[in-house]
Formats: sequence, C-alpha cells, structure tokens
Amino acid sequence: MPEKRGFKKQIIILCMALGSCLPALFSTGYPTHTNIGVTPAVAWFKAGAQDFAATTAQLQTALQAIDEKHPQTILQARQALTQCRLQYKRIEFFLEYFFRSAAMIYNGPPKYEIEEPYMEYMTPIGLQVIESLLFEKDAAAHQKELLQQAAASNSSAQDMAALLYGFAATDNQLLESVRLQLIRVYTLGITGYDAPLLKTGITESYAAMQGLQHILTPFLQTHAPHADSVGYYLAGCLQLLQADQNFDTFNRLQFLTVYALPLQRNLGLLINELHLQHNTTGGVLNYDAEHLFSKDAINKNAFTADSNTLNTALITLGKTLFTERALSGNNKISCATCHRPELHFTDALSASVAFDGHSHVGRNAPSLLYAAYQYAQFWDGRAKSLEEQVSAVVSNPQEMNGNAAQTLQQLQASKIYRQLFKQAFNDSAITTPGIATAIAAYVRTLSPFNAPFDQYLAGDTAAMNGAQQRGFNLFMGKAQCGTCHFAPVFNGLVPPLYNFTELEVLGTTRTDNLNKPEADTDQGRFNIFPIEYYQQAFKTPTVRNVSATGPYMHNGAFSTLQGVVEFYNKGGGRGLGLQVPQQTLAAAPLQLSSTEVNDIVSFLHALEDPITN
Repeated sequence: MPEKRGFKKQIIILCMALGSCLPALFSTGYPTHTNIGVTPAVAWFKAGAQDFAATTAQLQTALQAIDEKHPQTILQARQALTQCRLQYKRIEFFLEYFFRSAAMIYNGPPKYEIEEPYMEYMTPIGLQVIESLLFEKDAAAHQKELLQQAAASNSSAQDMAALLYGFAATDNQLLESVRLQLIRVYTLGITGYDAPLLKTGITESYAAMQGLQHILTPFLQTHAPHADSVGYYLAGCLQLLQADQNFDTFNRLQFLTVYALPLQRNLGLLINELHLQHNTTGGVLNYDAEHLFSKDAINKNAFTADSNTLNTALITLGKTLFTERALSGNNKISCATCHRPELHFTDALSASVAFDGHSHVGRNAPSLLYAAYQYAQFWDGRAKSLEEQVSAVVSNPQEMNGNAAQTLQQLQASKIYRQLFKQAFNDSAITTPGIATAIAAYVRTLSPFNAPFDQYLAGDTAAMNGAQQRGFNLFMGKAQCGTCHFAPVFNGLVPPLYNFTELEVLGTTRTDNLNKPEADTDQGRFNIFPIEYYQQAFKTPTVRNVSATGPYMHNGAFSTLQGVVEFYNKGGGRGLGLQVPQQTLAAAPLQLSSTEVNDIVSFLHALEDPITN
C-alpha cells in the first residue's frame, strides 16, 4: 500500500469536522409524515452502533496480540476483523445514507481518493485498510499502523451515537436508504468489493439484508398489496445467502434472478403504494425502473447539463455529422473513421491511424457504446462531457486536425445541413458548439442493452449457455471483475449512487507476453495532474461488447480476451514482478483455472449487443 503520510493529523482533523458539521446537516426540516419506520430504525442503529464499537475494541485486542512467531495470531486478527465488518454491515444502510462522511471513516477504500479540481486527498482509513495490511506477506511488520487504524475506528465508533444529536428523518428517506442498500448488496456486497481478501462478501451481504429485514418490518405490516411479496423475496434472498456462504461458489445469477431483482421490483411498488417515494440521486437512478438491470434503471440524461438527448432532430443531425468528413482538416476523416459502427464503434487497431495517414495516435480507440454512462471521457478522463470530447478530437492535430472556419463554411453551403440545424436548434446558423452538441446527442443513443445477458435477465433463460452462466458468477465473484467493472453497465461508474467514474492503476504491460513482462511507459492521468497517485491511472471502460472490440487495454497491447483475463489472474503488473507502487489492483493471483478463464471469456461474449444500422 502507498505510504500513509500525515495519518494522525488527518484523523484528528476529520473527526473534528464530523463533530462540528454533521448535526447541522440534519437540522433542515423535511415534509412531516407519520413515520412508522424511523423510530425502530434509530433504535436498531443505536444498538448496532454499540455492537460495532464492541467489535472494534475486540479487533484492537487481536491486533495487539499479533506475534510474527505465531502465525495463528494473524488468523485470529482476521477473524476479529470479520466480526467487526459483519456488525458494520448491519447498520451500513443507515450510516451510508444519513452520515456518509462517518461511513468513510469505517469503510473507506484502501487507496487515496483525489478530490478534483482542488487536488485534495484523504489518507486511506478504516476496515478495508486493515484488511489490506493483514494480508501483506509481513503483516506483523505493520502492527503499529494496524493499531493506529483500529484505534481511529474504535474512537469514532464509541461516539457514534452522538451523530443522532438533533437528527430528524422521514420514512421516505429511510426507504430510499433501503433501495440504495439493495443496490450496494447486488453490486458491491456479493462481488466482495470491500472485502476482497477476506472473501466474506456473501456473509456480509447476509448481515446487511438482515438489517433491511428488520427495518422493513413496520412497512410489511401495513398489508399494502405488495407487502407480502416484498417479505417473500426478502426471505428468499436471506435463505440463499445463508445456504451457501462460500464466496467462490455462491450462485449470484440465481440469487439475482430468482429473488433479488424481484425484491427490488416489489419494493418499488410497495413504496409507491405507501406514497413514500423519495429520490436524492439527482435523477441518476430511475426508481420507476423495474430493477437495476432494466434498460432505464440509470438515467443517461443525468450525465449531461441539458436534455437535448430527447431531441430527435438533434440526434438525426448528430448521426449525419458523425460520418461527415468536412469536420477534418483534409476532408478525409470523420468520427466513423476510428469508431466504425460495423465494428461496434471501434477500428480494430491497437492505436488509430493519425491525421498524417501513416503514424498512429498514442492510445487505443475505445468503443462509443455506453459512452454516455460516465463522467469522464478519454482513457485519462481529461474531458468531463461528450461535448468536450468531440470538440477535443475534432481540433486535435493528430486526430482530425479540423479547421473550424473551413468546416463551418462547407456545412453552411449545404442546404441539407441548414435544414437539419434549423430543425435541431430552431436556427439555421451552424456553429462549432452546435456540432459538438449534436454528435454528443447521437453518441448518447448508443446504449442498446440488448445482449444475451440482458435477454437472460429479462426472462429468456435460453439466452445464455452454461459456460456463460458460470462465467457471470466468476466475473462477479472469484475473479473480482465486478469490483471495478460495476454492474449494470460494467464500467467504472461506481454504485450505488453512480455519481463518479473511477480510475484504476493496473500496471498494464507494454505487450501481452506475460512470460517476459515489460512496463508500459504511458503515465495516464498523471500527465493531466502530476500527482503520484495518478501514475499510470486510467479510466475503467465498459466490458459490454468487449468480445467485438479488441485489441484491448489503453495501449491495445492485448490481442485476446484470454490474455486480458490471464493478466488479471496473475495480479496485474505487480503480480508479474513489475514495479508499480501505486497499483490499485490486488497483486495476489486469483488462482483461476484455465476452464474458469474460458468461462469468463464466454460470459463476456454474452455482453455483445447485436448491432443494426
């Protein structure tokens, strides 16, 4: 792990900030309501907070007892951490929703999170950091840091009840916290996102859903039409989670299709019947969607400042401009040159041919399918919108080398374009921003969600074969693919709020020869913001349609999906022996067999959408 500088100072500052500002966050009044669930939920949280504090103290004791001469003390410390995490999961829904800053103290990611544009970062802290240290080869050597981490968690946990000072909430909010916790379980819990080394994701998901069962009890007793269905599917989830708690073998596909997604659907109907709808996600999550994997579950219009995506005329204009060569400086290149629709909007090259016609640009051209579902464009995330990306590509001397004045003159001379702009903008004037807006609107339509996997979840159980079904379970479990390629888009859009796009450091090699690994020299986002934690950091792309969009990685170095999976199987760059100090991918081998690798690749083929004109 990266060195934890200024650890104690940052802990003190963070705790002081929590004490001074959190009560103020919840002094704002909300619509009054007869809240049948809030009082028992607060009581559950109080009791759970006490139990969690007790386990943090037990964890401290176990960490204090670590002795390098007695390996069993490491195992005992891991067991204590597991108990601590289980207690945390019982109250996670409440902490994450009402006290997000506090939750970060206990279960924040074990890597530096950079807050742009201020370039501030918080030292990794909490249970995930403790897990990472406990699985180091020389865990005993980290005892001092382990004790610092545990002391911080215990100190904060002892005062957790103080968070409730002046607290007020409604059933509307409480039920939204349940909605979000279900997404958290489906996308992070059963994938082992925050306990990848302990592999306690199934047990933790069971604990989390036990908490939800308790919280939902008052609402199930209302005898609303869908109350019984919610109780039935919730009990089914718990039954499956309890029946097989082996992380590597748990049948996630069965869990989701038989109980979890129907539970989500029926909970939404129950909330509507009780008139307790509430949405604080800024419109990103569509609670009217049937479930998380529905085509409309995530609102792609929330990723743009306006709703022009809904403008059919604008989309038509954008589709026409997408193949327009007049956008380039030599009238030979269009967007479709490197993003060919028949190739799932890629060009099948390691790196696209540059403007000069013989050299190549620095990176692989990713597919534009599902590009709308991210907050950062380009491999290094330097563009914050599709409009910004379009403008950057058109003007880039290496790519399209467009001349704005020349382009506008040519388009303005076209009667067809004058009509299309008039229909799209109610103005026949053709502008550079209008071109970018139109092309971006078209790209936002490129999200079919019609792969065999989608058809399977929609009820066509013949859409995926046995290998693909096994591959999904591996992808979301043992192989840990789903801890970076988050469902349902399977990219770096982080659940449950889907409010930011994650970058990762994998230590990608220069070639796909893993027997003689060579370090790649591309520094990724570090070239945009020269911060050490950004060295070789790249955006996590979607793996939807990956079976049709090779070669792979930012440098196009991998020619096969088997090669890509093997790279991860070996622990990325660090696992291969390269020096990648900032690597965020776990360096421990995944221990996947050749059959398991092939099953994962089979599943990836099940994510391929049929492309029509």
